[in-house]
Amino acid sequence: MSDEQTPTETPEVAKPPVRIFLVVVDESPELPVALRYACLRARKSQGKVALVYVMEPGEMQHWLAMENLMREEQRNEAEQKLQKLARDVNKLTGTLPALYVREGNPRDEVLALIDEEPSISILVLAAGTDPEGPGPLISYYTGRGLSRLRIPLTIVPGGLDDEQLDAIT
Repeated sequence: MSDEQTPTETPEVAKPPVRIFLVVVDESPELPVALRYACLRARKSQGKVALVYVMEPGEMQHWLAMENLMREEQRNEAEQKLQKLARDVNKLTGTLPALYVREGNPRDEVLALIDEEPSISILVLAAGTDPEGPGPLISYYTGRGLSRLRIPLTIVPGGLDDEQLDAIT
């Protein structure tokens, strides 16, 4: 090799950012569908899962002591539910999810969390299977709230079973 030739250097390849799939934790029967879908997609894409539980504010503002006690109980329930779901996520993905507990209107708090956490890259919701419609969050985010989302929204049919979810992920 002459002095004028330099060995070819391989450029460093930047690692793509980790995809974080956000699942809203609630009492709906579709939650397990959204959670399993997010876990399977995260596992296959080397991503992670984040869980958010939004506590809606109470109606008893004139009974502050009672309101505070109810809020504390609700927060404990939220944390217990998130811990149980975190174990489920760990079994499916091999990683622990990020956990968030927020208080306020669910649709606004989910949007605020997405705006505050730039690493969240996909919102996963499962559609309701009853005749009343897909659910309040999906109705909002596919309507007036769509322009406020900065990330893709994945809507999973709420009636899918584990075998069907495995097949589509």
